Amino acid sequence: MSRLFRAGSSLLQPCVEVGARTRGGWGASRQPSFSSRGPGDQGLNSSRRLLLRVPSRGCLRSVAMKNLPYFCRGEVVRGFGRGSKELGIRTANFSEEVVDSFPSDISTGIYYGWGCVGTGDVHKVVLSIGWNPYYKNVKKSVETHVIHPFKEDFYGEVLSIIIVGYIRPEQNFDSLDALIAAIQHDIDEAKNLLDLPEHQKFKDDNFFHRANVNSMTNGH
Repeated sequence: MSRLFRAGSSLLQPCVEVGARTRGGWGASRQPSFSSRGPGDQGLNSSRRLLLRVPSRGCLRSVAMKNLPYFCRGEVVRGFGRGSKELGIRTANFSEEVVDSFPSDISTGIYYGWGCVGTGDVHKVVLSIGWNPYYKNVKKSVETHVIHPFKEDFYGEVLSIIIVGYIRPEQNFDSLDALIAAIQHDIDEAKNLLDLPEHQKFKDDNFFHRANVNSMTNGH
């Protein structure tokens, strides 16, 4: 079992913006913004004060992309059973061991990339890394939707993925319909982005054709 890691940026590094709006994205709850006044700004009104806000989508994307591409391989295990039953969208879950092997500086959120089951064909994928606030998960999960119609489940098979891009942060939703609509939008966006030449090249990466497909690998 091999694990490969590379140090990267963290969301703990501040993103300071003035008057910026944040956008949520499969879950994080809203967080308050804070105003900061230095000793020389006593006469400034609130519209000119420096605001420290939750990082914008652009800032989050920039941080997340620094850790990509990211290579991951592991066994598909049974998850919560919500993907096909409640959402109508099948997802493949990695084991806790694989999830715990992800470096802590990989931001939670929605990503896209390429994946294959066993030694099969390589397909587009979209995946969620995080706690899925709508379902109030207590354990972090990595759930991958392979954009391909499979006739049967593939529990126990080895799923290999290359994460190449970031779509948005996690977001809580007011209803199941809103969650489903967001996931469908994520899928459509992933399909389009993966057609770009800089992402297409990873479809033929040697990672998908290595002999040791039964070993777990996390790394860059």
